[in-house]
Amino acid sequence: MTEARIGIIGGSGLYQMEGLTQVKEVNIDTPFGKPSDSIIMGSLNGQQIAFLPRHGRGHRINPTQLPVRANIFALKTLGVEWLISISAVGSLKEEMAPLDLVVPDQLIDRTRQRFNTFFDDGMAAHIGFADPFCPILGGLLHQCSQSSGAQCHLGGTLVVMEGPAFSTKAECAVYRSWGADIIGMTALPEAKLAREAEMCYATLACVTDYDCWREGTEVVTVEMVIANLIKNVSTSRQVLANIIPNIPETRPCGCASALKDSIITAPDTIPRETKVRLLPLIGKYLQ
Repeated sequence: MTEARIGIIGGSGLYQMEGLTQVKEVNIDTPFGKPSDSIIMGSLNGQQIAFLPRHGRGHRINPTQLPVRANIFALKTLGVEWLISISAVGSLKEEMAPLDLVVPDQLIDRTRQRFNTFFDDGMAAHIGFADPFCPILGGLLHQCSQSSGAQCHLGGTLVVMEGPAFSTKAECAVYRSWGADIIGMTALPEAKLAREAEMCYATLACVTDYDCWREGTEVVTVEMVIANLIKNVSTSRQVLANIIPNIPETRPCGCASALKDSIITAPDTIPRETKVRLLPLIGKYLQ
């Protein structure tokens, strides 16, 4: 099977990658079901990449129903080590204006109905998640965003809500009192699963609106989000084109060994079917 070191998950509005050569669609079945869509393999600026539209082409899947485990597992089986997420978010801070980009470095989990681990059937693992995003990849995203001419903020706390409805004003007030900067619906459990899969993961968050906290600002609507999202898509594509040739060959961060000391279950008690199912994730630790 064709492999790619670099994966891209396209959020709302980014359903295809431009500029790819040697394009091939790959359909993968995983122990966790099918991914959101076919994975598009191709070459961009000399690097082999794997692109997956998070919500499926045509935006068919809402945030709670996303097959995130299947998405991450499928990308892992293709050899992805560096995973870039493009995501639409609302701003909770005046200085993070619509059409700005943000590379967050922290998360607050407000989801309730999602599977957030691969390890739930006869095997327990506890990854470190104090810093949920890869600092190497996040730094590169910020640098390449600036070089593309975008207004990009490095660092910030992203609240991940369940959705699909937008926030109430009371919820916005609480999140702002916590010091959160932006709010979205898809970074979790994506970031946790990417860490369990030992991928370097970072999000390029595209601000579409001020949510509903800002007095005198129109309350967020789908039309507003989509209009600003379309404006940000071309910027996101330019950032991706800039970052692809700058992805390092080696990974100096701890993401590549996140499971090394995280598996608690004694190897001889792990069910054989679990070992087989999770082989792409844990194979190197079972030898």
